Amino acid sequence: MTDWFSQYRTLEEANEAAMASVEREQRKISELTRQMNENTTTVRSKDRSFTIDFDGRGEITGFNFVGTKYRTMAPAEFSHLLVQTIKAGKALCMQKLAESMGDEVLPGVTFTDLASGNLSVEEVFEKVVSPFLGDEYSDGILGRPAAGEKEGKHNG
Repeated sequence: MTDWFSQYRTLEEANEAAMASVEREQRKISELTRQMNENTTTVRSKDRSFTIDFDGRGEITGFNFVGTKYRTMAPAEFSHLLVQTIKAGKALCMQKLAESMGDEVLPGVTFTDLASGNLSVEEVFEKVVSPFLGDEYSDGILGRPAAGEKEGKHNG
């Protein structure tokens, strides 16, 4: 396992680096919060019959019809178009937030992974914990079989 403190000559130096890192992350979070509060996104449906407005968090804040085309649409067609447009708007909002966040928010985990739900809680936990456990991670510590063992069987 890599010793984080070995990168620094003294404990004070390591502490200063850690505090600087925390301050950088706090600034990023403050900026992200500001953007979430101020940003808006408008998405137009594929057939251009309506627009949907979103806030910086991806929540719908407005719905505007353009013309009267929507009145002649079959309910299933309108519903499908509505869902597609909402998904596109939410994805665009998440993309903007991800760009603001920059690189990984956690080791091996991007903002998009978290926001979209592409990773399970277990996967996020594993990605965060594994760098600290090193080889021990594969030795069954997190409830997984140790290297060379099969599920349900333990050595000993």
